[in-house]
Amino acid sequence: MDDMTILNRISELVDEEHRLRSAAQEHEAGTDDEARERLRALEESLDQCWDLLRRRRAARQAHGDPEAQGERPVPEVERYLQ
Repeated sequence: MDDMTILNRISELVDEEHRLRSAAQEHEAGTDDEARERLRALEESLDQCWDLLRRRRAARQAHGDPEAQGERPVPEVERYLQ
């Protein structure tokens, strides 16, 4: 997966996240369980994509192989401190 593909995926995920959050705001009663679960999954996928993109860029900057970078599992990415 190249950087442009990752960035396109991020854009798609963000668009979907915005649609779900807008729909939840319109209903103002909160979101149903399915929507909350989808939002959580979107946030995790976004974290994975951003992590992969940052590591690919770091590898390139260090004259490494960005293609050697793979997507890390959700539990690993979610444990990072911000």
